[in-house]
Amino acid sequence: MPTNPTPGRSLVTRRAVVDVVRVATLGSYGVTGFAGGWIGAVQERLGLGQPGIDVTFGEPAPDGGARPDLTIDLAITVAYGLPIAEVARQVDSAVRYAIRGALAREIDRLVIHVDGLRVAAYDPRPMGGGRTRGVHDVATDDLAASGTDVA
Repeated sequence: MPTNPTPGRSLVTRRAVVDVVRVATLGSYGVTGFAGGWIGAVQERLGLGQPGIDVTFGEPAPDGGARPDLTIDLAITVAYGLPIAEVARQVDSAVRYAIRGALAREIDRLVIHVDGLRVAAYDPRPMGGGRTRGVHDVATDDLAASGTDVA
């Protein structure tokens, strides 16, 4: 960081904030995506915004001294079988940390809506039973054989 700050202003667009929030949210353990259904998918493809993320800036003070409020509303889906409250806490922490690092400011209000659960897209059947092992299948001893330490 520079030791001599230069006076001036910087402008951060709503889209940039949405991108920071999207990356932080999807990087959180247990989050499978954003709510919005097929309408949200079409909206995202057309570039009309990210479904499930609503970023709102309040009105700045008339004297220009105070920053406008930053409000973020998220609508996410969570992996089935995980504690929803813990996933929401993880998302809250990740989003606040990302905004603090990117914008050097705090979020005034963060609301997280869990709009659904998704079942993982994997085959839960155990290995064996006539099933052959594929290239992408993982056996119980693969991690130990890799030399990775697990705490």
